[in-house]
Amino acid sequence: MAASSTRILAVLALALLSAAISSPAAAALSTRYYDKTCPSLQSVVRSAMARAVAADPRAGASVLRLFFHDCFVNGCDASLLLDDAAGFTGEKNAGPNANSARGFDVVDAAKAAVEAACPATVSCADVLALAARDAVALLGGPSWTVKLGRLDARTASQAAANANLPGPGSSLSSLLAAFAAKGLSARDMTALSGAHTVGHARCATFRGRVNGGDADVNATFAAQLRQACPAGGGADGGLAPLDAETPDAFDNGYFRALAQRRGLLHSDQELFNGGSQDALVRKYAANGALFAADFAKAMVRMGNLAPAAGTPLEVRINCRKPN
Repeated sequence: MAASSTRILAVLALALLSAAISSPAAAALSTRYYDKTCPSLQSVVRSAMARAVAADPRAGASVLRLFFHDCFVNGCDASLLLDDAAGFTGEKNAGPNANSARGFDVVDAAKAAVEAACPATVSCADVLALAARDAVALLGGPSWTVKLGRLDARTASQAAANANLPGPGSSLSSLLAAFAAKGLSARDMTALSGAHTVGHARCATFRGRVNGGDADVNATFAAQLRQACPAGGGADGGLAPLDAETPDAFDNGYFRALAQRRGLLHSDQELFNGGSQDALVRKYAANGALFAADFAKAMVRMGNLAPAAGTPLEVRINCRKPN
C-alpha cells in the first residue's frame, strides 16, 4: 500500500506540474521568484557551470548559443532542449542547429543538480538562462541579474527554428530585420553578436567566405583558414575560432577582428562593411567596458522574450522530454 500511495502522489505531482499552464507567458518574471522554493538555485547552477567550463572552455560558448537559439524561437521556453521522439520533431535538427548545437549535456547536469536541491520546482528555461549568464562570467565577461519564472514548452517547432534563426550567410539588413522582429534594436543586435568572441564555427559555414566568396576579408587571414578549409570540401566539420585572438576569453576581441576584416563568418563581417553598425563596432573595439555593459543589457532584453499566448507550458523534470 505504501509503495502504491507513493506512486499515486508522484503521478499527481507530475500532473500538477504539467497542468495546462498556458502563456500569457509566464506571468511577470522576478528576481525573487525562487527565494522561498529554491534559495540555493543560483549557487547550484553556478557550481555546475564552473565544473563544465573548467573541463572544457568551449562548454561556455555552447550553452550561451543554446540560450540564444532557444529564445529566438517562440521565446525563452527551453523548446530547443526537447529531443525528437516518435511522432514529435523538435528543433535540434533544424538547419541552424544540426551538427552544431552542443552543450545539452551541460544543461542536463545543471538541471540534475537543481532537481537534487529543489525537486520539481525550477524550469529548464530558467536553468538555461542562469547557465548562459554564468558561462559568460566564467569566461571573463560581464554578469547581470537574471529575472526568473519562465516555464517550459511542451512542444517545439523545427519550422520556426529554420525561419527565425539568422544564418552564417546573413546580410546586415536581414540581421537587423530578424532582431527587430523580436523587439531588439540594432544596438542590441550588434552587442549580442559579440557573443562570437567565444566559440568555434564549422568549416562548412565559412568555406565560401575564405575561398574567394567575399571581398571584405583580410587576405592573410583567409589564406590561413584555407589550409584547413579548402574549397574542394571534405573538411566540413573542421573548426576555427570565431575570435582567433582570444578564443576562450569573453572580451571585445571579436570587434577588433571585424575592424581588421577578420570576421570568420560572412554575417560577422556584415557588421563592419560600410554599413550602419560600423561606428558602433569601432566603439566596442576600442572600449571593452562599453561592449560588456551593452551586452548584459541586451541579454536581459532577449531573456524577456516570452512564448506566444496559448503555448502549453510546464516545469519539465527532464529537459529532453515533456513530463
